[in-house]
Amino acid sequence: MNSAFSQTQSEFATHLEAAGPAANAMRQSSLDAIIKRPSLVTRVLRGLARFLVVFCLGVATTLAWQLYGDTARAVIANSSPQLGWLAPHTAPVVPATPEVAPPVTAASPELQQLVVGLAFVRQSIDQLAAQFAANQRQMADDTAKLQSNEQEILHKLSGTPPRSALPARKPEPMSLSPSAQAR
Repeated sequence: MNSAFSQTQSEFATHLEAAGPAANAMRQSSLDAIIKRPSLVTRVLRGLARFLVVFCLGVATTLAWQLYGDTARAVIANSSPQLGWLAPHTAPVVPATPEVAPPVTAASPELQQLVVGLAFVRQSIDQLAAQFAANQRQMADDTAKLQSNEQEILHKLSGTPPRSALPARKPEPMSLSPSAQAR
């Protein structure tokens, strides 16, 4: 067999050309009926259906992540060491009832040292807060004193009496006579 293409036309193309322009017009109209564009209502309904499918998938994904998010993070973090930061950070469980919790006096020496250290830190923070409040009051008093001194110095330098002591000046009425305009 020869695999080269020949330049002869196929029988189908020859048959179509032989039919003439009337056959081509009829064939075109039948193709238009087959490849008809859907109506506007159909297209809108299809678009709405696509939107609803995507929306429902988003809602389902959100709900699944809320229910199984920590488990999924743990699985991902355990499967790859580079993704360890995804692992959920679980808070230690603190017993709600005081009867279940062991008393502080029977605690280990490390815990007692920690409690004493925290009490010392709290006392230091309270002292710093008191010093800070005293320093703020002192700064406010100093600022007020400086402002009053500034006002006194400006008053002494100006040498003019305050504005309230000056008599108010009356504006002169303007005359609209032609003789006043000629001046």
